[in-house]
Order: sequence, then structure tokens, then C-alpha cells
Amino acid sequence: MKARPSSPDRSAVSISSTRSRGHTFRHDCRHPDFKRWPPAPSGLSLYWEGLNKGKKSIAIDLSSREGRDLAVRIATAPGEEAGLLVTNYPASGFLAHERLVAHRSDMTTVRVMGWADGRSGVDYTVNAVTGLPLMTGPDDLPEDRPVNHVLPAWDQIAGSYAAFAPMAAELRRRVTGQGDEVRVPLSDVAATSLGHMGQIAEVYVSGHDRPRMGNDLCGALGRDYETSDGKRLIVAAITGKQWAMLLQALEIEESVAAIEEERGVSCDNEGARFEHRARLFSVVQERVSPFTLSDLAVRLDSAGCCWNAYQRLSESIVGEPGFVQGNPVFAEKRHAAGYTYPTPGSAAAFTGLGRLEPSMAPRLGEHTDEVLAEVLGLTSPEIGLLHDRRVVAGPDACER
Repeated sequence: MKARPSSPDRSAVSISSTRSRGHTFRHDCRHPDFKRWPPAPSGLSLYWEGLNKGKKSIAIDLSSREGRDLAVRIATAPGEEAGLLVTNYPASGFLAHERLVAHRSDMTTVRVMGWADGRSGVDYTVNAVTGLPLMTGPDDLPEDRPVNHVLPAWDQIAGSYAAFAPMAAELRRRVTGQGDEVRVPLSDVAATSLGHMGQIAEVYVSGHDRPRMGNDLCGALGRDYETSDGKRLIVAAITGKQWAMLLQALEIEESVAAIEEERGVSCDNEGARFEHRARLFSVVQERVSPFTLSDLAVRLDSAGCCWNAYQRLSESIVGEPGFVQGNPVFAEKRHAAGYTYPTPGSAAAFTGLGRLEPSMAPRLGEHTDEVLAEVLGLTSPEIGLLHDRRVVAGPDACER
């Protein structure tokens, strides 16, 4: 949720010890995200620049009683569209929902947590209990050897929940006049995601865990293949239409028909394609092998197949049409670290509205005085005293 502190009745606030949406609050001038990897050569964090676009930052010393009280005042500021807080602070303590309600009866709090019972957890530690690291990797890897993922999927999904939850809670508040606390534990995000995809039911029904399958897609025909020039690509045939297109592109109808007759199955069925994937993979690979990637691409594209070549990110950024280059989601922006690069806006597009240009991440504490003045109505002398007592700080102090 983006903060709009320039309008006191539209102030959505985020208080976070690690990452934030909205105003950013911190314990001291060593906010963990501000220097988090990957860094630019200047030492400033590209991670910070990516996650904090479109926000305003106020630096508050939350180790002091006065700083905590000030943060609560901002979180519970008056106004029809204020009183919205997103945080990953513990459910107890100075940001406990019941304490906030004491300042504003219709307070709405969205709390991202590790575990629902309050235990600490981050994406990678929660992922350890999902079983996925023991399903990932080559099928000849020892069963007890985990493979950690490189994409923090549960963080990403939890972030989406934490973005739409305040909107749903605000709609409820407008209808009923009641606030609430919405909790989003990473553990529940992971567990429910597995349940939605049928994987928990699979264990209950089958009585065993899903084995490693290397690069094979589970339940469908899809994996990587190598071309004559040493390139690798993935072709997926999940739907019947995709399967028909692949047969047409590679002209393998007769070879597949022979397998169907031998096995007494119809590969028009998705499950049959998966069960007999080893034979089908060999047929596809044999047909792919004589082609260079560029020649094969013409065949696959002409038939409308679902495929892509494997590329490094550095290759895809400049070479994959519509991924970054030529994608209206991105705009070239120069950032505080001193570099200009494609900067993403929202992945969702309202077709009837023009796209908003992505805005830059703030310097840490860049909007301290602005937020205090416009959200809380403090005067310049009052703000100056807070600086003098080191309750708040501006960007120059934070970046020393």
C-alpha cells in the first residue's frame, strides 16, 4: 500500500523492522533494508530502491518511549481514510492491535508474521517445512539432500496478501464502521498454497511424498530439450491444444501413434502424457536435435506452441521482446545510487487508464519533517525539538 502523507485523511502507514509499504519507520539509522544486497558500487542498496518505490520515509527512534508514542500517533491519525497500518512487528508490544484501538476505535491493522503462533520465521525457514526443497533438484540426488529455492515465493505471495487485505478491511470498515486486525503468517501462506494446488491432499491420498523429477513438469508433458547448437529450451504441452500444436510443429504424429498402440493409451489425455513421458521425451528430443534454436523457433512459433529458450537474466533483459525491453511496465529512471535502469511499475494494468510512471524510492528519513507536519500537524519548532532530542532524523543523519 502506498503512503499518501500529503493528505492527512489519506495516510496509510507501514511500520516494519525489515521491509515496509508506506511510511518507513526504523529503530536507528541502520535500517536493515537500506544496505541490503544486492548493492550498487556506491554501497547503496538496489534491493531498497526496488521495494520502496512510491513511498515516503520517516526515521524515528523506536527504541525510545517518545519515538514509539510518535509512531503510534501517526499510525492512528484521524481521518476517514487513515488508521490503516501494515506491519511485521510482533502481535504484542507497543503495536499490539488492542493498544492501537485505544487511540482509534476503528483501527485496521494488517500484520505479516512468520508463524501464526508468533514464532520467528522468514521465507526460507518456512519453506523448509513445506517439503518442496526435497522435491526440487535432480532425481538422483539423495532423498535427504534439500535444494533451496532462489525465489522467495512465500514473501512474494504474503506481500500480495498484505496489499489487498487493507483494501478489503477498509471496505468492511466503510460498510460497518468497524476496524479489525488481519494476520498474514508466512507459514499459513505456504500451507494454504500447497493445499490449493492439491499437494496436501496428494500426500493424504497416496500416503507418500512426491519424488524428485528433475526438470520434468509434474502431471503434464514438459521439460528441457537441447538443440544442435547447444541451446536449451522448454516446451510445455499441458492442454490438448498445446499437445496438438507440438505434434504439428515437430511432425511426430506417427511416432506418438506407435507409442499409443504399444502402450494401449491415448496421449490426448494429459495424465497419459505424464505417465509415459519418458518415451515421449525421447521422441521429442530426437526430433529437436537436428535443429538450431533459431530454426526450431520458427517451427514452434508457426504452430503456436508454448515454449521458451532458457536464458540468463542478463540475456532476457535485452533480448526477450516484451519481457523488459519494450515492456510498458518499465521506465528508465535514475536512482539515488547513481544508476539509470529499467524500473518497474505495477504489473496490473487498468486498460481504461493510462499507466503511472514508477516513482523513486526515498532516502531514509527523507520525508520526516513533511509527515510530521502534514499528518500530525506539528509546527516547525516542535519538529525541531524532536530532531534535537534525536527522536527523529532526516536523510543526512541517517546516511552518515
